[in-house]
Amino acid sequence: MKYTSKRKFRNFALRLFLSATAVTVLGTTAQAQESPKEEDFFRITGISTPEDVLLEVGGLTVLPNGDLGISTRRGEVFIVENPTSARPYFRRFASGLHEILGLAYKDGALYAAQRGELTKLVDKNMDGKADTYETVYNWPLSGHYHEYSFGPKIAPDGTFFVSGNVAFGDEQWYRGESRVPWRGWIMNISENGKMQPWATGVRSPAGLGVIDGQLFYTDNQGDWIGSGGLWHVTKGAFIGHPAGLRWTGMPNSPLKLTKDQQNAVVDGREIKNAEGRYIKPENVVDENFVTLFEAKEKIPELKLPAVWLPHGILGISNSEPIKIPEGNFGPFGGQVLVGDQGMSLISRVFLEQVNGEYQGASFLFRTGFQSGVLRMAWAPDGSLFVGETNRGWGSAGDENQGLQRLVWNNVVPFEMRAVRAMPDGFEIEFTQPVDKKSAEDIASYSVSSFIYKYHPVYGSPPVNTEENPIKGVKVSADGMKARIVVDNLRRYYIHNITLNGVRSEDNSYSLIHPTAYYTLNNIPTGQKLSINELSSTNSATAPKATVAKASPKPTAAKSTAKTTVAAKPAPKKAPAKATAHQTVWYRLFLSSKHAPNG
Repeated sequence: MKYTSKRKFRNFALRLFLSATAVTVLGTTAQAQESPKEEDFFRITGISTPEDVLLEVGGLTVLPNGDLGISTRRGEVFIVENPTSARPYFRRFASGLHEILGLAYKDGALYAAQRGELTKLVDKNMDGKADTYETVYNWPLSGHYHEYSFGPKIAPDGTFFVSGNVAFGDEQWYRGESRVPWRGWIMNISENGKMQPWATGVRSPAGLGVIDGQLFYTDNQGDWIGSGGLWHVTKGAFIGHPAGLRWTGMPNSPLKLTKDQQNAVVDGREIKNAEGRYIKPENVVDENFVTLFEAKEKIPELKLPAVWLPHGILGISNSEPIKIPEGNFGPFGGQVLVGDQGMSLISRVFLEQVNGEYQGASFLFRTGFQSGVLRMAWAPDGSLFVGETNRGWGSAGDENQGLQRLVWNNVVPFEMRAVRAMPDGFEIEFTQPVDKKSAEDIASYSVSSFIYKYHPVYGSPPVNTEENPIKGVKVSADGMKARIVVDNLRRYYIHNITLNGVRSEDNSYSLIHPTAYYTLNNIPTGQKLSINELSSTNSATAPKATVAKASPKPTAAKSTAKTTVAAKPAPKKAPAKATAHQTVWYRLFLSSKHAPNG
């Protein structure tokens, strides 16, 4: 048997290991009913692509007639006719552009974000190919490889949002820098070529999205960015990365915060050793660190994430956010999907506004794409186009690029539909009624909270982790909601809410994704639940059956009565040992792993 890559061999080994493990588990619990998985409701399907077309997808947009526009990192634009059919037709619309990492349609023209400009592509003679390549606006480049440009996304007023990556290099190769104006910024560009700098503090802003008329963006872990997240971006906002502050002295800058002012709040640690060489900052355990929300007390322009996307759990390189239209994907209409390029997955985000600010919960939604998820677009039939790329960036999956579709089978999965903040805890809404006995047992729930450091180090470990004891739960009469009362709610912290014990009413299924990560930027005011409204049943602390002790021996005379002997506890079953077959394949899987590029 021949393998074409280490990754394919690794995945093959993993499948064999999991298969062997499943046989072992099913052999010991043959009567247990297996809960459905995400793939039982949302199917990933391929799209037939011509042999000579390599789709390193950088942008997707759906045209009014249902055709699909695709831009690629290789500088091409394709129009795909009948893209959801068994035989889609690919037509090359434009070529010769520079790494197009975003595509939008407006008023009969396509707009592409090249590395150094926003370009308008028009087919004037209607022959199916672009005749004019018009520069709408061009921005400076230093020539550094990391100066990617993303977008465009169309604002409600018809203007475009474009974002620019920072560069890396020189002696401090680990520190993002803005070598030319508007790197590390989000720009707003009108159709006639007028540019307004919109916000700065972004590092690798691959995920721009306009949701309900508001600009959002995602960033991934890096220097100054403890973990990925979804930010609501207002004009004049500072997201946290200081590189772009270099240009706040320019006349058209919407904020005047300087790097020195930011550095006075959080030390950038540009330190040299005895030889005069810069020292790369590393994480320090038990240091007096600063969090983003603490820095915001002194830097009002600093914008906190609306929702954190915990690193390594909900992605490592977060990409485009896209709203689910009402009617698509069943109970999740109106929520937001966020792609991840590194882990080849899609997360789901429920947003709400508390005290005028966005916050909410993030959930895992669908894993298993063949390459890194960079772009998404909705097909007219309600399925989701997923554009993928890998080269130079690294991702999970067997392929370096691709175009796939995510199709819902119209069956509602058992999930947390939403998590909402309450004055004394959280309200969890389900997609199906819950089994009341399991849902009223506080042992079915666990809550803990944590946050990340705000520092010049690449990423951050979770810090200040604490458990949040659950005082009680109230389940609605229809079984669709459970309100948990939680001790020690912490503003600005990520609350890990896990429901391992909650079961569905009909089939006793467990939740497909039992964990939510709620970013609690504000604790709402309002009525708290009284103790007599709550169930405090806790199967984890239920009293054990009392066992009678043996009667003491009589001292005066022998007793003919039989003494009661304490029953010995049944011996615990030893955990099943892995078979030799499982062990071999697991070792092969570990030895063939390789980490994606950082």
